[in-house]
Amino acid sequence: MVSISLLEASMAILCFLILHYLLFKKPHGRFPRNWPVLGMLPSLLMSLHRLCDYSVEILEISDLTFLFKGPPFFGMDMLLTVDPANIHHIMSSNFSNYIKGSEFQDVFDVFGDGIITTDSELWKNLRKSYQAMVHHQEFQRFSMSTVASKLKDGVVPLLDHFAEEGTIVDLQDLFGRLTFDTILILITGTDPRSLSIEMHEDELAKALDDVGEGVLYRHVKPRFLWKLQNLLGLGQEKKMIQANATFDRVCSRYISAKREEITRSQGVLDTSNRESEDLLSSFMKLDTTKYKLLKPSDNKFLRDTILAFILAGRDTTASALSWFFWLLSENPHVVAKIRQEIIDIDLPRTGNGQENLDTLVYLQAALFEAMRLYPPVSFGRKSSIESDVLPSGHRVDANSKIIICLYASGRMKAVWGEDALQFKPERWICENGSLKHEPSSKFLAFNSGPRTCLGKHLAIIQMKMVAVEILQNYDVKVIKGQKIEPVLGFILSMKHGLRVTITKRC
Repeated sequence: MVSISLLEASMAILCFLILHYLLFKKPHGRFPRNWPVLGMLPSLLMSLHRLCDYSVEILEISDLTFLFKGPPFFGMDMLLTVDPANIHHIMSSNFSNYIKGSEFQDVFDVFGDGIITTDSELWKNLRKSYQAMVHHQEFQRFSMSTVASKLKDGVVPLLDHFAEEGTIVDLQDLFGRLTFDTILILITGTDPRSLSIEMHEDELAKALDDVGEGVLYRHVKPRFLWKLQNLLGLGQEKKMIQANATFDRVCSRYISAKREEITRSQGVLDTSNRESEDLLSSFMKLDTTKYKLLKPSDNKFLRDTILAFILAGRDTTASALSWFFWLLSENPHVVAKIRQEIIDIDLPRTGNGQENLDTLVYLQAALFEAMRLYPPVSFGRKSSIESDVLPSGHRVDANSKIIICLYASGRMKAVWGEDALQFKPERWICENGSLKHEPSSKFLAFNSGPRTCLGKHLAIIQMKMVAVEILQNYDVKVIKGQKIEPVLGFILSMKHGLRVTITKRC
């Protein structure tokens, strides 16, 4: 009996030591070790808290493309790449072979069948309808006037208040509220007024935050595990279920209110004021036979459309602005150059002189440089229909999972040079002073190929308007000692926010 007890104790200690070694000891060399049965999962778990920087290290030493092997039958094998040639091949030249796929739609199921999650004919038809509306001059004027109004009546009074009170403010939270209010006005015509001194929490904004985190965890967990958690309503999946219910309830409220508004106006909107027509009104009047889409009476179609526009226009812009202002705080010489450029083109102190914003080349270079280092979306995902060979020589089997690491892409010395980790707006300026063009397969902040962001120009103008308003009229000082790091999520937000103080400039 003593010998059996001793043997059991020895086996338990041995198992503990092996498990501890697998989970906590760093593998030899810098590559993740491919263990029997476990694959590279232990390395992933060890590095989950710093996944973005870990991906940079791995891709830098693996010639820009790396095959991650998960445990057999777990469906976690994936090819990670930041090679511009591979990205161009996947996103453009062989676009038809690389789709979002059923697994992607499964991971992003809470967003339904919007333009971000769909493929093939449905995606093409959705994109045509979105493009017609977003690129319409009336909507673009509505977009610019909405941003200008939100700056004048929302951001400026709020910053003045913080400056007078000497209050510390989370700038990332402020930008998130600005973009949330703006995109909701553009979509529904209704202002949620989350940008206020009270800074109240909006249930839809909260649900979007929960989903962003949940989507990331679905990528790094075995599919069967998060599916089981979803079925049982456990852990992060419980938040996903609650967020989905919030999406349904809030979108239904907006759709019902819009239908009542149209009914009150006898089913015909006032064409004399089409410049301020929101997207939900436009989609309710959509000629579905022209675009081969569901009828606008279909609540699910309208719900998915609302969420697609919110996802595209809220957190992405807020994230870009947050990292931009943090980088400016670390590089005061860049602030001086931007302010001088604003003076040189004689922008008015208020209103931003929208017609002159395109001439702010150095400001745009600084914004692009911030998005190179901190892209609003941290990664993209594709699935292959048929087997293929990438320009790098890597073979891709049918139904392979491919992850394009946007965060790592902007930090590759092999792509951007030895100064890749430096914030250097000058890299975007040509000798003649014009803005330098970089191929979208290299600079992926606005996606690439046929899926390039439809609202790219509007987003750039919006960010310029916000930057000019703040840099002209305020000094922003970042609180020392706070930890600035990216959150583990689909959107590259700051994990702890960006705490600053505001001082009004003379």
